[in-house]
Amino acid sequence: MKSLRDLYKIGNGPSSSHTMGPKKACELFLNRYPNCDNYTVTLYGSLALTGKGHLTDYIIRKTLKNVKIIFNLNDKMKHPNTLEIEGFLNDKFVANMTVYSIGGGAILVDGDKEVLVPDIYEEKSFMDVAKYCLDKKIDIPTYIDIHEDNNFNEYLDKVIDTMNKCLQDGLTKTEVIPGRLGLKRKAKELFESKINDSILLEQDSKRLMAYAYAISEENASGGVVVTTPTCGASGVLPAVMFYLADIYKTPKDIMRSGLKIAGLIGNLVKQNASISGAEAGCQAEVGTASSMAAAYAAYIFGGDIKKIERAAEIALEHHLGLTCDPVDGYVQIPCIERNAVAALSALDAAKLALYLDSKDAKISFDLVVSTMLETGQSLPREFRETSQGGLAKHYNNGDKNAC
Repeated sequence: MKSLRDLYKIGNGPSSSHTMGPKKACELFLNRYPNCDNYTVTLYGSLALTGKGHLTDYIIRKTLKNVKIIFNLNDKMKHPNTLEIEGFLNDKFVANMTVYSIGGGAILVDGDKEVLVPDIYEEKSFMDVAKYCLDKKIDIPTYIDIHEDNNFNEYLDKVIDTMNKCLQDGLTKTEVIPGRLGLKRKAKELFESKINDSILLEQDSKRLMAYAYAISEENASGGVVVTTPTCGASGVLPAVMFYLADIYKTPKDIMRSGLKIAGLIGNLVKQNASISGAEAGCQAEVGTASSMAAAYAAYIFGGDIKKIERAAEIALEHHLGLTCDPVDGYVQIPCIERNAVAALSALDAAKLALYLDSKDAKISFDLVVSTMLETGQSLPREFRETSQGGLAKHYNNGDKNAC
């Protein structure tokens, strides 16, 4: 597995696979072929179908000057998030590069044998990690520290600070989110409404939902977020993290440790399944985010490695089959609301894991991860970030009353 730096990326929303990945691909092309003076970028699959709403064309034009963008809706490629970049000098062909945006801002170059990001973890499953930790009598954060570089804690501080700024910005803004849907921001309203609620439980729920909305609304507006594990799911883990920090006054070093545990969960899903909605549906994005947040919460609640695994397993298991059908191609409906629901379910999964006897667990986290991949591959293409099925289809067919 790769470094958690490769999972926790800092960048602009609204989509790690549709904005951060293509931007990285264009920057790599510029670095390899600096003498080109004009470009053609062809988008395929989900990049072509939802690229407008995900600002793919915007980020490409911002990265490459004098570029022509083609949305190819017909040809099917090896990966659902494929882009082909062609470079020219004085209108003469120089080079081309086919790139797959595989989720979380990561890319793969077709035919490229160069390993851009090396693996630093030999363990490939939660079972392997648990055995390593139990044999050496260490916890997961220590396991992460052994493998990451000496500056990793500083990077996690930057991650926490970025998340917090995104949250605070999102709680203060009231303008309409950019795009044809005209969606109003709700985070500030949700957060302020808790003050007038006399029931403590409702106050807590509104706080948690407001946090998830705030970050998700910032992401939908192109703000700076942290992929956890993707932009589209970036509201879940920070919402749970800052909510628990409010209640338990969590010091920053404990928050860092929790992020290491959550990062391990996300890394394992990325390694053994997928975190791409275009590849495996929203279970790969929000489902993984909820699993990461549940593991984080279980740690804050005092759970051991078995409780942490069970929390992550419960959260991911109950997102199996979740489709990705963004209305009009925007990371807004159902994405923003879904982040709030996943944050709530992550806390419930962590609590349930603590209540249950870990010895009775029949389903491992590793088993759920492999099941999620198989489930995602079985989803019809229309339900994997194409905006051609589900809510997107019915909304476009005129059933818009609820929106």
